[in-house]
Amino acid sequence: MTKMIALDLDETLLNTDKTISETNVATLRQLHAAGIKVVLCTGRPINAIWGYLEQLGLTTADDFTITFNGALVIQNNTKEPLAQSGLSRHDFEPLFDFAKAQGYPLDVLDFEQVYPVTDLVPSIYHDMLRAPMDFTPKAFGNLPDHLFSKAVMATKASILDQAVMALTPDLKDRYHVVRSQPQILEFLAADMDKSVGLAQLLTHFGWDFEDLMAFGDAENDLGMIKAAGDGVAMLNAQPGVKAVATHITTEDNNHAGVAGYLQQAFSELLS
Repeated sequence: MTKMIALDLDETLLNTDKTISETNVATLRQLHAAGIKVVLCTGRPINAIWGYLEQLGLTTADDFTITFNGALVIQNNTKEPLAQSGLSRHDFEPLFDFAKAQGYPLDVLDFEQVYPVTDLVPSIYHDMLRAPMDFTPKAFGNLPDHLFSKAVMATKASILDQAVMALTPDLKDRYHVVRSQPQILEFLAADMDKSVGLAQLLTHFGWDFEDLMAFGDAENDLGMIKAAGDGVAMLNAQPGVKAVATHITTEDNNHAGVAGYLQQAFSELLS
């Protein structure tokens, strides 16, 4: 039986205009009130999605969010971390060297702010993120000596296409590289994805992946879709995500595909 529902945001729970449909809100609120855990899983910090958490009523003592694509599991109200992991500045040196040689931008994120790397070409990440998070430009050598959640290349989709093709085998081994959006390429710790954070949260509640239903559409959702007892790909999902999913929604993200699937899966609970 499903005890937890994990939800990607962009092109999954959210409409293309970055809003949650009334149908999705009503369905998820009803399931949450019935005792099903509803967990948003995102690459963003919690402050950037706080409006969505309030809209869904995910503000009780037992509500958590998976942020930074699995690197931070955080309690919603207190902002206290349940689990946290990441990379050092030293770990990002090969990526910085690659970006400098190839002419790509780079932003490095810890768990509180973004550091646009000023040694490199300008990034569009600030405009893409549109979130209440501090941006502190720094030269790579002046980055703080502490834990970081990930690095991001944010630029035109055509340029990222070239970057993906240019990635060396060493870089692919060092990092978990995911194209979370056409204009965003993310570099995480090699063993990091949303399923890592979900495993820690499931263990916290005494559950396992058989108790999880997960919804997603893109590369950075593959881990949790594969691991979940019921991995659900959106109708608009990338082909690779659909290939590993248990089920596929009958509607896309702009037509409340999440709610449509949940209404069938939890018909007795929602009747």
